[in-house]
Amino acid sequence: MHKIGIDLGGTKTEGVLLDEKFEIIDRKRLPTNQQEGYSSILDLIKNLVDDLKQKTDDSTSIGICTPGALSKQSGVIKNSNTQCLIGKDLSNDLENILKQKISIENDANCFALAESKLGAAQNFDMVFGVILGTGVGGGLIINDHIYNGRTNIAGEWGHHCIWPKGNSCYCGKRGCVETYLSGPALEKRWEYLSNKQQSLSEILQNSEDDLLQKWKSEFLENFGLALGNVIDILDPDAIVLGGGLSNIPFLYDEGKNSVYQKVFSDQIDTPILKNNLGDSAGVFGACMI
Repeated sequence: MHKIGIDLGGTKTEGVLLDEKFEIIDRKRLPTNQQEGYSSILDLIKNLVDDLKQKTDDSTSIGICTPGALSKQSGVIKNSNTQCLIGKDLSNDLENILKQKISIENDANCFALAESKLGAAQNFDMVFGVILGTGVGGGLIINDHIYNGRTNIAGEWGHHCIWPKGNSCYCGKRGCVETYLSGPALEKRWEYLSNKQQSLSEILQNSEDDLLQKWKSEFLENFGLALGNVIDILDPDAIVLGGGLSNIPFLYDEGKNSVYQKVFSDQIDTPILKNNLGDSAGVFGACMI
């Protein structure tokens, strides 16, 4: 059986068709255009699946990774930074459209699964996979299996609070990690400090002036707090970073040191790894589920 994976991202959606050995037969990427609403996302996924099915005569399984958690009680999506998905029964709606059973998982869980089986975190028993991009998410893998937890929110570190009276979050709380460590949050903070609207890549190209050092120091402090808490609670064998911010080099030296300084241990050596699969990890994980 061949495998179709769909990675429903905040800005782009990728579909891939793999054979039994996880070799790519075909892949496509299209803009998500979430501003056009939920029905447009359903149409997008249907069209991607239909196109990929035309590339094989074999039967196919379908796995989908999506931002947000799935309610264990109702099956609807909650806490998604793609806000038009919130409260929607995506799994049931897609099964009705595609006329086929599908599997659906949180995107960070799919990322973590792919990196633990095919990527940077192979041969570790407990892996915490981190997404740092448009949103902030995480997934926990134990012995090559996704650990969802009692209520399907295991790994949702993006919505744990690091500053109780801090930034407002779309989830209704204040001080969530996502409001400090996501790409949009970091760009917003830079605009506040500098009065300049710049992308993250442009910010990082600024000269090493005092303003950039203040922005960077805050970034590292929040990164250390957030992941230090994760290590204190889970003590994983490895942490692997994904999403656009995982390409920032200083997260693997200065960032790691900031994390280590926050951990409640006199000896800390948890590997903090850059992903090997790039932004294709999620879609590979979708195939695996």
